[in-house]
Amino acid sequence: MRGFGDLEAAVMQQMWNFATPVTVRQVHTALVRDRPLAYTTVLTVMEKLFRKGWLERDREGKAHRYRTVATREQYGAGLMREALSGSGDREVALLDFVRQMTLEEAVALRAALDSYERKIAGS
Repeated sequence: MRGFGDLEAAVMQQMWNFATPVTVRQVHTALVRDRPLAYTTVLTVMEKLFRKGWLERDREGKAHRYRTVATREQYGAGLMREALSGSGDREVALLDFVRQMTLEEAVALRAALDSYERKIAGS
């Protein structure tokens, strides 16, 4: 898994912000509030994200409606997993990661680990 480029990330952020499948026009309209972009540029990026497997689409008339394949959280988890896999010493990397956490993040991590441990112990 590779991180998104700048424009890919902006498109995906908009896609995650929408709760339902959307057209390129809807994403373009949302993006041009912050930066000038041609419609065709957004279309090209969304087509690339579709080909890479990050978006799915259904034809609706002459256009397509796009939806994300993974949640924002699943994407983040994948990036963390990739970083951990390439870190060399996983234990050292995890300890450094935890040292950088806020108290709230550490509490959330502990809750997630407890939940996961209960799940696997019960199976």
